Amino acid sequence: MANYSPKRKLNRRELRKEIEEIVGRETRAWDTQDADLLLTVFHPDMVWPWPRDPEAHDPTDWDISQGRYNPRRWKKGWQDLFDTHTLVRNRRTVKKIEVSREGDGAFAVVDIDTVWRDRRGKDSVWKGRVCKVYSKVGNQWKMTMHTGALRYPLKPKAVRRGAETALRSNA
Repeated sequence: MANYSPKRKLNRRELRKEIEEIVGRETRAWDTQDADLLLTVFHPDMVWPWPRDPEAHDPTDWDISQGRYNPRRWKKGWQDLFDTHTLVRNRRTVKKIEVSREGDGAFAVVDIDTVWRDRRGKDSVWKGRVCKVYSKVGNQWKMTMHTGALRYPLKPKAVRRGAETALRSNA
């Protein structure tokens, strides 16, 4: 197991910062339309299922449009997007970061609101909540899986407050 020893106490705050860094790096790659930077976040075994729409919570309604991570194919796909679309908006808010007890696995829940506009003026909207799953490979985090953007119903206020308090206490 990567970097885990029962004798070594893991710095939870530092691990969370590492996950924040990779989420931020991915966001910068979208913002600057830098396909090479985007490729730095992916694990060689990455797969990226995507729901047919933001309400498709049942994974039987998802598909995989790109197959397993292939740097050349994925870079071409993202570069084609960057060359044919204008980024209108790319807002990302990290809602939760969870790191495994061992410090070698993590996920980030991120609300995204991204709009790409093609040359004809048609918008492609990526809006909803995603889960980005990471594995520690050597001394680097790499994304192994990412759900597509889904919309979730709002929780009652009391439940939301409890979750937010729990997140702050784990910081």
